[in-house]
Amino acid sequence: MLRFRGCQNFRQRLVCATLSGRPIRIDDIRANDQEPGLRDFEASFLRLLEKITNGCVVEINETGTSLRYKPGLIVGGAGLSHDCAPSRSIGYFLEPLVVLGLFGKKPLSITLRGITNDHVDPSIDIFRTVTLPLVKRCLGSEEGLELKVVKRGALPLGGGEVVLRVPVMKQLPAINMTDEGMVKRIRGVSYSMKVSPQNTNRMVDGARGVLNAFLADVFIFTDAVAGASSGNSPGYGIALVAETTSGALISSEACATTTQGGGGGA
Repeated sequence: MLRFRGCQNFRQRLVCATLSGRPIRIDDIRANDQEPGLRDFEASFLRLLEKITNGCVVEINETGTSLRYKPGLIVGGAGLSHDCAPSRSIGYFLEPLVVLGLFGKKPLSITLRGITNDHVDPSIDIFRTVTLPLVKRCLGSEEGLELKVVKRGALPLGGGEVVLRVPVMKQLPAINMTDEGMVKRIRGVSYSMKVSPQNTNRMVDGARGVLNAFLADVFIFTDAVAGASSGNSPGYGIALVAETTSGALISSEACATTTQGGGGGA
C-alpha cells in the first residue's frame, strides 16, 4: 500500500491508484485546519469513482482526516448519473473522468449535474473547445469522445447538466506536442444565465476592442440562455480560445463571481 500525507493532488493520487490497481492510504488530510478532513467535493469524487468502477473499497475515519482506497475494476457503462458537489464546478469531475473512461471495459456515458461555470475550475466551454480536441488529437481518433451541454448552471445554486461520452481505447499512440506555434485565429463564447442578454454583447465588444488591435480573425459567439436551460442562479462570463499555426489551443476565461449582497463582479 502506498502512503501519502495531506490533501494535495487528491484527484491525481486516486486516478493513478485506479489505473495501476494499487491501494493507497492518505493521512493528515487538513489535520491542522479549523475544519479538518475531506471536503464535500472530495467525498463527491469518491462516490463518482464508486459508480464507474466495480469492487472499489473506500474507508474514512471519523474525523475525515484519513482515507484508505482500494481500487476496483474500471467498468464504465451507459445510463450513469452523478450530482456534483456545489462547492466545485463540473469541470473538477470531468478531467479525471476522461482519463479513467478511456481504460474502462465499456464505453462511458454519464450525466453530471451541478455548476457548469465558475472562477475556480475549467468551465464546460473550455473543456469542450480545448481539452476534448487536444485529447482527440492525442488519441488519433475523432469518434466517441463528446460533451453535450444540456443546461448551464452558475454559482451558487448550480442547476446545470452535461452528458459526457468517452470511448474505450485499446492502445494509446505516442504523442509529440512541443511546438506551440503562432496564434492565427481566436474564437470564443460569451454566455449569460438569467441576466440581460446585453451583458453578452458588452463582453463581446470589450474583448474584440482589445484583440482586434493584434489580430483580425476574431469571432466570439453569444449564448444567452433563459428559462429551464439557464439553471438556478444568474451569472455570466466569457471564454476565449486561441488556435496556433501548429494546431495548439490556448484558452482564457473570466466568470462573474457572486457576492454576499447578491450582486456580481468579474
